[in-house]
Amino acid sequence: MVEQDIGVATRRTAIEALVRIERDDAFANLALGPILERSKLDQRDRRLVTELVYGTIRRWRACGYLVDRFLSSRPPLEARAALHLGAYQLQFTEIADHAAVSTTVSGTPQRYRGLVNAVLRKVASTPVVWPDVATELSFPDWIVELMIAEHGEADGLAALGSMNEPPDVNMREDGYTQDLASQWVGDVIDAQPGELIADLCAAPGGKATAMAANGAQVVAIDKRMARAVTMARNVERLESEGMTIAVGDGTAPPLRRGIFDKVLVDAPCSGLGVLRRRPDARWRARPEGITELSVIQRDLLDAAVNLVKPGGTLVYSVCTLTCAETIEQFEAMTERHPALEPLRIDDPRWRPHGDGVLLLPQDADTDGMSMAMWRIPSNP
Repeated sequence: MVEQDIGVATRRTAIEALVRIERDDAFANLALGPILERSKLDQRDRRLVTELVYGTIRRWRACGYLVDRFLSSRPPLEARAALHLGAYQLQFTEIADHAAVSTTVSGTPQRYRGLVNAVLRKVASTPVVWPDVATELSFPDWIVELMIAEHGEADGLAALGSMNEPPDVNMREDGYTQDLASQWVGDVIDAQPGELIADLCAAPGGKATAMAANGAQVVAIDKRMARAVTMARNVERLESEGMTIAVGDGTAPPLRRGIFDKVLVDAPCSGLGVLRRRPDARWRARPEGITELSVIQRDLLDAAVNLVKPGGTLVYSVCTLTCAETIEQFEAMTERHPALEPLRIDDPRWRPHGDGVLLLPQDADTDGMSMAMWRIPSNP
């Protein structure tokens, strides 16, 4: 297959994936895999399709603005997917304009090629004046407003800009793929040989297997059977020892109270720190979801504190950046349990954040993350 034909095939596959994601409101990672398997593309071209699809979804709002300037009405889904894909390549990649236009047009269904060709040529030749920063960065207004309000304009916008870049692939020594931010949470937890540790929201098992690799005995539970099965497969693949997996609700854990040296609550959250890794999450997140999740986080923490033995440690981490799920949770936890001793996390990779710490995506080109730790008082 000649290079031009390969370029067309990758664009055709990317358009198919974008249509499927938009039409069925499908998760990008779940929709793309089967399409790539059917495509017969080699690994290099599959990586290009993934980059194009994920990048177009991240920049969907910006791409919409770029093409809507030259449209009088909303085009059919297949044409819109092709237009957004072409606009993404023209504005946000180093692909040559002529190659981006020609391969995208050729990968578009025949009946829409004239429209796509005409609009993309105008996009390529017309300077851009963005109407606002939310459109330029391609985020919902509320996320931009929240990040600026809670982290200041400079840090808030820098965090959002950083999350528009494709994530690096970081692999631990045991072969498990895990972002550095999550690995650094494990460094702070500092699991020791012989410690008994509970992980209440453990799937897919990254932090749990890391703690077990340090010699700790880890009881890893997750509420959903499918996620627990995924975790079990990861444990088997890594040949991880010292792991016990169970299905259970972390807000009412089926575990004996007061026996664990450490308990980790890696809580479900709004995920606003991992938007580079989950390209469609920015379009699925809702502000009211933050309030709902903060209640679950509170209940998890209140349950977890009863599992820790006197003198042990409770750890809370979330891959989000909202104050409601981080610093406000830290403060509320100490208010509800005044005997708890907040533990200072002295790691220069993290920013101080109330009683805990914060890692913004631009700080070290990682996911955004926040965590806090408390010592349970010893018996008198």
